[in-house]
Amino acid sequence: MGNIVTLTKLSRTYRTEHVATRALDGIDLEIALGEYIAVCGPSGCGKTTLLSILGLLDNAFDGQYTLDSRPLAGLTSNELARLRNRRLGFVFQNFSLLSDLSVLDNVALPLRVRRELPAAQCRAAAELSLAQVGMTHRMTHLPALLSGGEQQRVAIARALVTQPALILADEPTGNLDSQNAENVMQLLDTVHASGTSIVLVTHEPRFAARAGRIIALRDGRIQNKSTG
Repeated sequence: MGNIVTLTKLSRTYRTEHVATRALDGIDLEIALGEYIAVCGPSGCGKTTLLSILGLLDNAFDGQYTLDSRPLAGLTSNELARLRNRRLGFVFQNFSLLSDLSVLDNVALPLRVRRELPAAQCRAAAELSLAQVGMTHRMTHLPALLSGGEQQRVAIARALVTQPALILADEPTGNLDSQNAENVMQLLDTVHASGTSIVLVTHEPRFAARAGRIIALRDGRIQNKSTG
């Protein structure tokens, strides 16, 4: 099947004038195409740092990151941004929707920033993505008029609109009640069933158990790579 991601001896150190803190320490990790991985561990163990690096939001690391069999070392910020837009989708705990844009415009934004597609095509793709998460009836609303669960479904629609190979979800249920959290997890299950790779950061064992593999981080190192 092949890997979408390969990390080799990857480390990340944050430095201040007097202190150096190693957030990741020699990570070796392979993520297969279509795989669903949950990343767990205590606060400060390196989960968010790992996701930031996987998402091409942080390239100040040591070691090697290969995406789609392509080493990322030496790529410019524009090249990384292009890869991020075309291959990756993001779902965050705080939804990260733009408050002054409608639901439809929020979802269409990742396509519009490419400046390659006509506005009508961006709109059609956004409507299709919203239909996948059952939110077409809210597409003219602003995010503030939506419940937390609805906002997270819109955020997932935005992640899906570019048809990414890999979705990175950082505590996507953290701001939701139990029923909406379950709904979001079921939606991610459906996305994974369509062939999309998922890396889920979560502190909830019941949600981690839905993944095919659970990775436990502690002090910036992988402790185990168990099957879910």
